[in-house]
Amino acid sequence: MITSKRPRGIRIWIISLVAIVFGLMTIKEGGMVLLGDEAARTAAGNYVPFVLWFNFISGFAYVFAGVGLWLQQRWAVGLAVTIAAAIIVTFAAFGVHVYSGGAYEQRTVIAMSLRTLIWATIAIMAAQSLRRR
Repeated sequence: MITSKRPRGIRIWIISLVAIVFGLMTIKEGGMVLLGDEAARTAAGNYVPFVLWFNFISGFAYVFAGVGLWLQQRWAVGLAVTIAAAIIVTFAAFGVHVYSGGAYEQRTVIAMSLRTLIWATIAIMAAQSLRRR
């Protein structure tokens, strides 16, 4: 276990804060559609339920991983890698949905691309930063 007495590098500061903020935003946005009123669901357009549920639930994992990274815990690297892999699998399943003619919003493609990029970057940077310690 890494103790908190070691100073956090700038990479850890950045990726942990990005993970936490991104997680909180994901929970808020997904929760508004899933748990909100009909107006929120209508505003979401042709959302894909399994993608929305995945993103909402994964938001909690984002926050948990961000806290773990902030505390410089090695398990947080594994969680970040798992999150990145799960996003890629969900994005692929979304691709199958689109290819099969399912309704979707272009913003879902953009959001999933952004999630993939962010979490792949977080996982790589976390592995590099915590491996050095």
